[in-house]
Amino acid sequence: MDRAEDRNAEAGGGRDTAGRGDVCWREWAVGGMDCASCALRIEGALKRLPGVSAITVAPLAGRMRLALDESLTAPAEVEQTLRRLGYVPEGETLRPRAHGGDHDHDHDHDHDHEAGTGEPWNRNAAVRLALFTGALVALATLAALVAPPSVAYWGFVLACLAGLVPVARRAWQAARAGQVFTIESLMTLAALGALAIGAAGEAAVVVFLFAVGEALEGVAARRARSGIRALSRLVPEVALVEEGGATREVAASLLQPGVFVLVRPGDRIPADGTIMEGSAGVDESLLTGESIPVPRGPGATVMAGTIATDAALRIRVSRPARDNTIARIIRLVEEAEESRAPVSRFIDRFSRLYMPAIVAVAALVMVAPPLAFAQDWDTWIYRGLALLLIGCPCALVISVPASMASALSSGARHGLLMKGGAVIEAAASLRHVAFDKTGTLTRGRPEVTDIVPLAAGTDEVLALAAAVEGASAHPLAAAIRARAEAGGIAVPQARAARAFPGHGVEAEIGGRQIGVLSPGAPRARAALADRAPVEALEDAGKTVVVVLADGVALGLIAMRDEPRADAAAAIARLKAMGLEPRMLTGDNARTAGAIAAPLGLDFRGGMLPADKLAAIAALDAQGGVMMVGDGINDAPALKQARVGVAMGSGSDVALETADAAILRDRVADVAALIRLSRAAMANVRQNVSLALGLKALFLVTSVLGITGLWIAVLADTGATVLVTLNALRLLAFDPARPG
Repeated sequence: MDRAEDRNAEAGGGRDTAGRGDVCWREWAVGGMDCASCALRIEGALKRLPGVSAITVAPLAGRMRLALDESLTAPAEVEQTLRRLGYVPEGETLRPRAHGGDHDHDHDHDHDHEAGTGEPWNRNAAVRLALFTGALVALATLAALVAPPSVAYWGFVLACLAGLVPVARRAWQAARAGQVFTIESLMTLAALGALAIGAAGEAAVVVFLFAVGEALEGVAARRARSGIRALSRLVPEVALVEEGGATREVAASLLQPGVFVLVRPGDRIPADGTIMEGSAGVDESLLTGESIPVPRGPGATVMAGTIATDAALRIRVSRPARDNTIARIIRLVEEAEESRAPVSRFIDRFSRLYMPAIVAVAALVMVAPPLAFAQDWDTWIYRGLALLLIGCPCALVISVPASMASALSSGARHGLLMKGGAVIEAAASLRHVAFDKTGTLTRGRPEVTDIVPLAAGTDEVLALAAAVEGASAHPLAAAIRARAEAGGIAVPQARAARAFPGHGVEAEIGGRQIGVLSPGAPRARAALADRAPVEALEDAGKTVVVVLADGVALGLIAMRDEPRADAAAAIARLKAMGLEPRMLTGDNARTAGAIAAPLGLDFRGGMLPADKLAAIAALDAQGGVMMVGDGINDAPALKQARVGVAMGSGSDVALETADAAILRDRVADVAALIRLSRAAMANVRQNVSLALGLKALFLVTSVLGITGLWIAVLADTGATVLVTLNALRLLAFDPARPG
């Protein structure tokens, strides 16, 4: 199963599994979700409803999406199930189920998915409960020192019950929804059991520590979300729109494509667009991490949220607010949470089996020694309750999602976008990195250096080539058109243009069939009697095209695209990381060699798209390969590779075609992306080891009677806190730093 199939399988594939016309995608913003345990609880409960399929729950986004057959289950019943579980459905949208493919991401709703993320920490319900329970435990402890034992005992009972009521309520709600074995149910059983055998003090401490753990989980979840949500605040609330020679303020959220806006020096740009007038240094640091303002002038694209530092700009809006670069980055990171890593899916399955097993073992510990060996009932019930508490899999369940969410957030802040944990896991284990040349290792802005006339004049060769390339988005085509425009060449009208992948483009002009072809194309080879001029230009590291008219070679056009400034250092860093980089390009071997040699890079030239696919498949079989391309003409290779990475300053293709995207157009960010992925997987291994190691240790000590109830819950809560804090370290991780 390839990556696309795997993602479809996990999300239900976007197919109408019920075969009904009334199956629709429904999406809710859900308040109260803090961690992966919440996602598992919601998924488990909703799967029991008839007509519900393809459930995806994203705690980072505070969003749930599912496919619903309304003839079997009404949306109100879904909302009621969420309320029974203790969550708050805050908003809902409807869209028809897409036929035969992926669902349509409709993000017209602009409500904030988060419940209370902006509230002060001490006004959060979980924090207030922890503080209240802690105060009662402290008072009961004080009473134990100065008052009769009965006063302290009932003080601890009160503290236990006060903190246990909301936990027990959630356990009951989950049980009604079909989720019997939950962390809340285990905690409720253990605390009530401790009260039953007279261990009120330890029961109160257990409940208090559990409340502290839940409060810390909530704080950590909001902290993980805040980095991404802060991006939405980069876009200004108002924009200066030009109308009839005057300007007026309008809400930036209302801007539509084609509108002209004026951005003053020091202002944030309110929308994605194209500069029509003015030149300025644009500060993109908060979006891409680029610390130095980037010069932008007429014709350059700019992104919403960036700052015009030193001059006014007149910009034509190219995208509505809901689809600007920042909005798409936020959506991509939130949706990436739904694409879970294989290790995360394994732990989910393991946890579902682990919880009932722990309950069974704890019950056996409680009854077997007293019944079989006449041991003391209170002692073994106590140990069984401790086993029940230490067996809570909370730390294990959140170990992977917490790391992945932090890595996705950290990557987005550094201009590295990855579509889920599966991409992170794959990128961390690669051995090969394959690069396209034009627009990837090179700047993607080649310039025409030579025009060699053969059977026509220089101007005619250039004019015909510019006409044929008129509709192409390829960087070489843009270079030819730019040279014709700069020379004031009149470009004729071309029609019936068609592309030949790997060979070039042809079109009809004035009754003649004009081609702009690679020298290696069969028709170009047949038309060139003398290949010496082509070879001389290619030896100089230039890309050559042949302009043909009805099979006659009219002339040659040579272009050169210089390597990116950071390419050589980036290739060296990849090698130092134990990776094997190489270049795969359609250019001839001599041109490819002229670019690859100073970079210290292995290469293969003269490759057709089918050749690239075969090469990618071979490399993938040798330990996994990442393909890095411009996201346009490299789409097949990007899909074939284990991880496809598109470069391209937030373009639609860069954000949507590949598995990951690099916003800053830096080759060095390829190494940064891999380094971040490796750091994330190392963090996952640390978390899993920590969670399982502490559990194994305290499971043994609890059964042997060395540790008691409050130590057991402290170990479980402590493991949860440590795992969460360890995952949050990734938020401060700088993937660009060597090391």
